[in-house]
Amino acid sequence: MANLNVSSGDGGEQSFQAGQLAFAAHLRDPAVNPAPLDIEDRRLAIYRDLIYNNIEAFLTGGFPVLRSLMSDDNWHRLVRGFVKDHRCHTPYFLEISQEFLLYLREGKACIPADLPFIVELTHYEWVELALDVSPEELPEQGLLSAQADALLDASLQISPLAWRLNYSYPVHKISLQFQPLEAPEQPTSLVVYRGPDEKIHFFESNAVTMRLLQLLENGQLSGRQALGQVALELAHPEPETLVAMGESIIQQLLDLSILYKA
Repeated sequence: MANLNVSSGDGGEQSFQAGQLAFAAHLRDPAVNPAPLDIEDRRLAIYRDLIYNNIEAFLTGGFPVLRSLMSDDNWHRLVRGFVKDHRCHTPYFLEISQEFLLYLREGKACIPADLPFIVELTHYEWVELALDVSPEELPEQGLLSAQADALLDASLQISPLAWRLNYSYPVHKISLQFQPLEAPEQPTSLVVYRGPDEKIHFFESNAVTMRLLQLLENGQLSGRQALGQVALELAHPEPETLVAMGESIIQQLLDLSILYKA
């Protein structure tokens, strides 16, 4: 009897799992996967609408610029493809936006040919959301000495809420009025950051400033040393001039709360 009970239990468990898989497959893609026969369609419709509408609404809120650029048909085709084809690796609702970005990067999505910048734009909008909900906190700004060289020789650190980003397209400018079909010759360098006002801002940068921030990242170099390294890498004919110009850049980054005095 014990063996019969175990066998019956295993069969029941397998039947339950098969039913759950069929139910989930129908919710993901009701146009292809038939509904389970033992569930009333009126009840299934509640789940179908709940799953899709919640995900679609979250993506619309998380990627407002992307949504504004797409027709209703193209948008719902994209979201339906995400629900149908992507397998999320997180149970957290707030991370749906990151999973959506991963789905686009997989190259399986129905992306309109006239929107070649979609993946980069989606990443940019995801960064804004990620920084907005990040638990990281801004460090306290230290005081600078009154000495003339204090700024260049101070120990500096980069805000944990400032992300350095490089894009082929000027994603921060894309809108209904500006939709480039080809990437410009010069890439776009941005620092996206959350300021003391708890709002998300961006700072349009260049290769020199981005390299300066990279050198300051580990906190082992002063501003003077980092600028000297940049001048060396550029083979600048007048390193002292670049260092002097860099002082104003460092002050600007401090004012924006991208850099902090340690």
